[in-house]
Amino acid sequence: MITGSEFSPAAPSRRLRRLMRIGMMLALGTPLPSERVSARPSAAALPGVGQGARHAIDVGHMPWRILGRVQTELGARCTGFMVAPSVIMTAAHCLWRDEAANFVQPSSVHFMLGYDTGSWRATARAVRFIIAPAYDPFHPLRTSQADHATLILDHPLVASGEILPMVTPAPGMNAMLAGYQQDRKELAIGDTQCHVVKVRGQLIDHDCAATRGASGAPLLVQKDGRWGVAGIDVLAHDGQGGTAVGLASEQDPDETVR
Repeated sequence: MITGSEFSPAAPSRRLRRLMRIGMMLALGTPLPSERVSARPSAAALPGVGQGARHAIDVGHMPWRILGRVQTELGARCTGFMVAPSVIMTAAHCLWRDEAANFVQPSSVHFMLGYDTGSWRATARAVRFIIAPAYDPFHPLRTSQADHATLILDHPLVASGEILPMVTPAPGMNAMLAGYQQDRKELAIGDTQCHVVKVRGQLIDHDCAATRGASGAPLLVQKDGRWGVAGIDVLAHDGQGGTAVGLASEQDPDETVR
């Protein structure tokens, strides 16, 4: 089992330095600085949320059993989902490090299936990932149609029967979107009553309420009474809704493998 300390190896040293600094200030009689309290932003202030209704999702039941949290050992978090027993998909921008101007190492990426307030059903580490060469992390909006990553895990987490089919979307289709979002990071929340608005080539616009942190989440659509995966959420709009990247039927032979 992977513990929280493994994800944030620098956390204890930062905490120790802070405690030492406070101890020195107390010893010298220096007034302690007041703690800054950051209020959680209101839903209306977050991109993609608008007035949409979001609620907690039961990640232990279909069709959400494929959902999990993607987390790097540097502390970055996104959403991901199973597409095969040992394969997940997420947004490519979730694996990019601005400070290093490079993608993270695959071995530093962990997937926690069914994550819910500190617990999960299963976890695995990535051994490699595949990113489309058309994705440019220096121009993510311009190349958002290629903002997806396929991660190969070190062991299977689900049975083949739990994997949802891939569905070609069309405007007006019923949709759902859930992930580990900025204002509720510790549990999956989502909008289960939204729709596909427009299909623009590889991009799918939707009116689902979701914000930062939902990147990499599956956009589910309903066809013939069954739910399937239409795309990977990558953008939250200023108002309600966002954009997902449609799932390609075949891997690009030039895709970058790390």
